[in-house]
Amino acid sequence: MHEDFNFPGSEHLHSEEEERIPLPNDDFRFTGPTRDLAEEDRIQLTSVGVDIGSSTSLLIFSRLELERQDSRYVLVKRTILHESDILLTPYIDGTTIDRDTLGRFIDHQYEAAGLSREDVDTGALILTGVALLRQNARAIADLFAQEAGRFVAVSAGDNLETTMAAYGSGAVALSAEGNHTLINLDIGGGTTKIAVCSKGKICDIAAVDVGARLLAWDSGNVITRLEETGRRIGKAVGLNLSLGRRINTKELATIATYMVDRLFEVAGLAPLTEEARALIRTPILSHTEEVSAVTFSGGGSEFIYDRQENQFGDLGPLLAEKIKAKIARTGVQILQPAAGIRATVIGASQYTIQVSGSTIFISPLDVVPIRNIPVIAPDFALSEADIDPAAVRESIKHALNRFDLLDADSPVALAFRWQGSATYARIRAFCAGITAGMKDILSRGNPVVLVNDGDVGGLFGIHLKEDMHLPNPVISIDGIDLREFDYIDIGSLIPTSGAVPVVIKSLVFPASLKQTPAR
Repeated sequence: MHEDFNFPGSEHLHSEEEERIPLPNDDFRFTGPTRDLAEEDRIQLTSVGVDIGSSTSLLIFSRLELERQDSRYVLVKRTILHESDILLTPYIDGTTIDRDTLGRFIDHQYEAAGLSREDVDTGALILTGVALLRQNARAIADLFAQEAGRFVAVSAGDNLETTMAAYGSGAVALSAEGNHTLINLDIGGGTTKIAVCSKGKICDIAAVDVGARLLAWDSGNVITRLEETGRRIGKAVGLNLSLGRRINTKELATIATYMVDRLFEVAGLAPLTEEARALIRTPILSHTEEVSAVTFSGGGSEFIYDRQENQFGDLGPLLAEKIKAKIARTGVQILQPAAGIRATVIGASQYTIQVSGSTIFISPLDVVPIRNIPVIAPDFALSEADIDPAAVRESIKHALNRFDLLDADSPVALAFRWQGSATYARIRAFCAGITAGMKDILSRGNPVVLVNDGDVGGLFGIHLKEDMHLPNPVISIDGIDLREFDYIDIGSLIPTSGAVPVVIKSLVFPASLKQTPAR
């Protein structure tokens, strides 16, 4: 049996069946094929995080140690084995990634880490920017075909990339330590992602067309790369930019100043102008809290924190200089993050649990197995006596939006912690909110996938099918605890026990645990 290596949330990249990429097999295998995870109290996995973006590409190899706690394995230690060089993503033309050059880079990094492809148990492949384009996604999938099934593959649009950077940089964790609101600015080559974090949560996100490689030049200051946004910004400051044109230091400083001014406006650190509105890629920020601190991640952060001295013929150093000067005038504190350019992802942990078959609901039975399903965990107010379906709907839509899943063609798993009594009225209200919040996904024929940590899975499944007559397949399982950035695989029903096997793959960020250097 074969399955396809699709990037969750980007299945629209494959419109024709013959263009879909077959997998070698559909098993989830570890390096030692005879290992029995259920009999081991502590296991080690070798993991790799691969981040391929519009401007840069990199890998990080890690050793992950997981410890069994009750029925699940929990990540308790991470050791960095090898951090790759940072490659300026190679192109054949303006938008087509050079697969051969990228492939040689990836192979070289495996060699530098002293690992073969077979040595890696699990991993995470993150695609952003132009890497999401149809021809690029297909080419990259070919490079990792033999890892399919073992890797979590994620297509990160503006919202998800913003969310991942805020968690990976440590901004979310920092916001939980003090009673303050902070902003994480993830400065990339083409865009900057903005996440407003407060009390350990992301409360608002945005993205703006400000980046270090909207304009690049050679040693003679001749422009060799010019994005359309870079051309428009040049025009806004009175410059007629074009490939092959020589650009001087004063002109570059003018462009960098314009970009930083617009960035501060979009981030809510200065009044919003029409010029800034023209560069916003998402809805504008709506938060009203006073910002007391800022953190930085992405490639641009390496210059902010003076970790990078090399010049790459782009705006990175100039943007950092202008940002630091402008921040100093605002009185906002700059905090040190846990990670900078490597904030996006470090790999994936993997463990298996068994779900009780006594309180689950699956209809029809052949809807499983399903694989690599992204998880959202909305912030529901389930402790109230009465559940508001509209509030449930909005919480789901907010979570889907943050993970770029509003228009997902594939199923999305909804994780929640049930609180209070399971009365008919509360179940009916909750299910009504679920179907409304996931209306667009369900309209494409996808199953409802509900996962809770209690023992009420069957009640929700029965209500959706028998009372609401939902035409979609329903998978409602319980007894497991999921969080955002988890991806799950639900296997076929085991006839002898009435249970379903569930594999949970969790993205592991640099800030997830205190980093332990390899010896």
